[in-house]
Order: sequence, then C-alpha cells, then structure tokens
Amino acid sequence: MIISLSTRQTCNISSAPHSMSFLTTVKNAVQTKTAMFASGAEAVPKKWDSRFSHEVPHTTEYYAKCMLGGALSCGLTHTVITPLDVSKCNIQVNPAKYTSLGSAISTIRAEEGSKGLWKGWGPTAVGYSLQGLFKFGLYEYFKDFYSTMAGEENAYKYRGLIYLAGSASAEVFADVALCPMEMIKVKVQTAPKGTFPVAFGAAFSAMSANRAETRFPFGSVVPLWSRQIPYTMAKFFFFEKVVEMFYRHVFTAPKESYSKTTQLGVTFASGYLAGVICAIVSHPADSLVSLLGKADNKGKSVGQIASETGIKNLLTRGLSTRIIMIGTLTGLQWWIYDSFKTVMGLGTSGGGKK
Repeated sequence: MIISLSTRQTCNISSAPHSMSFLTTVKNAVQTKTAMFASGAEAVPKKWDSRFSHEVPHTTEYYAKCMLGGALSCGLTHTVITPLDVSKCNIQVNPAKYTSLGSAISTIRAEEGSKGLWKGWGPTAVGYSLQGLFKFGLYEYFKDFYSTMAGEENAYKYRGLIYLAGSASAEVFADVALCPMEMIKVKVQTAPKGTFPVAFGAAFSAMSANRAETRFPFGSVVPLWSRQIPYTMAKFFFFEKVVEMFYRHVFTAPKESYSKTTQLGVTFASGYLAGVICAIVSHPADSLVSLLGKADNKGKSVGQIASETGIKNLLTRGLSTRIIMIGTLTGLQWWIYDSFKTVMGLGTSGGGKK
C-alpha cells in the first residue's frame, strides 16, 4: 500500500487536529500488513480441514502408516483362515460333495492331505495385503476428503454417508489390486486335484497363458466390486456406528480415559459384529465369484450362472461358514489395524464426538 501526499496536502492535513490520528492508523495498518506477508501469515482465515481436526494430524505420513497397517491386517488374517476359505469355496462350487464345513474339511484332508486345506495361501497373502493397503489407507484419505468438502458441521451431521462414500471409493481401487490374485486363488482352491497347478508361480503362469479362457487378470473385477463394495461399506459403516454406541452407552467417559487394552477390546467387538452383517450382505456375490472359477461354468456370463444357481442357493449356500469366517476375520482385522496404529502413536479408530 503506497500513500502519496503533496507538500500542500500534507500541510493541510497536518493543520487538522484529527489528521495525525488518521495518518497513524494508516501507518499502523501498512506496517501490520507488511509484517504478515513477511512472516508468511495469511490475512484470510483458513477453511476448516478435516485432516487437521484430529488429535493426530492426518498427514501423508499418517496415511502411509494406515496403508501399512491395512496390509498387515488383511494379509495376515486372510492367510491364517485359508483352510476355512478353501472349504467355503468348495461348498459353493460343489455342494453335492461338500455338504457342510466339517464334511468339506474332512473330505479335502482325506483326498489331498493337510496341504490341500492350505491351497492358494500364496496368492491369498499377496492379494489381500494389497487389498488391505488400499482399503484402509484410502478409506482414511477419502473420509477426510469428503468431510472437508462437507464442512465441519455437515461432516459430523452426515458422518454415516461419509463413512459409506469413503469406504466405497477406497474399495474400488482395492479390488483392482486384489483381482488377479483372487482369480488365481479361487482357481487353485476349486480345481479338482491334478487338473490345475497348486504352486503360486505355476498357477500364475497357467492363468496368464490361457487369458482368453481364464479372463485373467481382471475378469472377476465386476463380481468382486459387487461383493466387496457392499461388504466394505457395511464393514466400515457398522464398525464406526457400533464403536460410537459402545462409547456412548457402555464406556461413557471420554474415550482417551480408557486404557489401550479396553479400547482395543471395543475395536474387536465392534469389528466382529460388523463382520457378521458384512457376511450376510456380500454372500450372494461371494458365491458368484467362487462359481466363476468352476470348470462347468467356463464361458458363461455372471447372469447365466446366477440364474442356474438360483437366488435361494446364492443367499444361503455356505452362509453359516462365511458368517463364522467373516465375523472372526473382520474382528481380527480391526484389532490388528488398531493395534498397529496404537504402536505407531496414531490412536484407535472410531468413537468421535458424543
């Protein structure tokens, strides 16, 4: 700001008793503005940003740590329950032979030995580590992104919608990362003994060599989206809501006043309950993903397979096994994720304002 005054004007202003007060005010304003620019301060107040509204700011480093926690969470849990997954997939694909979880486990062990129950653990570990990396890390990012767009008041008022939008957005990318490994896993787990390679490298090569037949590497991405996006939306939405309920109705003191052991217990219980809901919501699409790998369904469309299988079978076949598997899986995933966050000094998830 530059103020130009002629000598005459200066004299005239100086002659007025109030003129010195005016000039002093202008001078002070110029000096204040100059100091603000010199210090890098902004004259206009910053817009509210969800990333910096938390006790621990959600910086790039924060999101990177969440991605690593998500990779550990999903990769470890899915790999550990490979025998349940092998049994569940075979029940869905061949219900006449594998009538229940117990019969599936005993039949596979009798025909292929204990190793048969661990078929596909390699692509499972790789695929679900990649999926968890994007699922959890991008959920944290998109949740902040949509919250900032909504503004502070609306971000809390419509937090349920933000949980749903954030988790759905994250899962789109997570499933693209998962898809190639999921296709290999399902094929290895459901192919009759001796008809398809079991070793990870050989199975990858076989899928790649027959792309026209197998539709590798992204032939199952649409069924995956139809299974995983509703699953993940339910997983994150109900987890957040159940955590809120615990801290509102059971543990009524401020969340930070409870020990990390108690907070992680709330995390596991909330994750388990959310997992049961997830299993029911996503089961029909999960059945379709398994059936796509069946040799008899080669070349058939998703709609044709669904029509031949029947809605009732898609809804119920293997559901009890999936509820046990997904409930435990989801509870453990949240527990591992929040344990990792706690070790990294990021705190546990959920339980916002009361």
